Amino acid sequence: MQFSRTMWLWASLAVIALAILLVRFIVPHHVEAPISPPIPDLSVTSPLNQRGGTAIAPDAYEVYSALYEGPQPEPLAFVDVSLTDIPQVNGSCLRPSSPEERELTAAFVAANRQSHRWEKKFAVSSNYILLSATEAGEAESCIESHAQNADCNPFAAIRHVRYLGVPGFDSTHAKALVSVVKKCGKYCGSGGIFAVEKINGLWRRAETSDFVRECSWMY
Repeated sequence: MQFSRTMWLWASLAVIALAILLVRFIVPHHVEAPISPPIPDLSVTSPLNQRGGTAIAPDAYEVYSALYEGPQPEPLAFVDVSLTDIPQVNGSCLRPSSPEERELTAAFVAANRQSHRWEKKFAVSSNYILLSATEAGEAESCIESHAQNADCNPFAAIRHVRYLGVPGFDSTHAKALVSVVKKCGKYCGSGGIFAVEKINGLWRRAETSDFVRECSWMY
């Protein structure tokens, strides 16, 4: 009788061991995916275009004047209030990978924390108009509706309304980040942040790199 009880005990232990092996090596395990930390909302953590900006420095006009120098495919219409955005692509579309690029990013954010007022100081060969925020809204509505009423006559030739961000310069003032948003209606337009550089005294757009590659968009 004692022998049977011993055998029963060993058999029970064997079954338990086998069950543990099955659970560990055969039955699939449910592995929870790691939880990624939430991406901070830039509009909360680093808001841009706040009220209270001061006058815009002459070198900002110099940059945009160079970019819009020469014949243009359409009349230029700039909004007299600076405006920019940094799209949140995994936190930010800007991907600085060097001290110089981090400096430009910080300078661009600092330059656009407040909204500043542009004046008619652009030195471009083409004629341009400077619109107030109210006029810009009216012009966009006219573009969207194809200027179907008399109130649109002042904006009949305009195809896009351009919102310019204030350039963020590096310490040498030979490189900068700039932004342009071109709107042709409430849900029509394009925009982007791109790098520019000053070579032989002239500003020009730099070649696109990973730094700003994801900072172009359409809507």
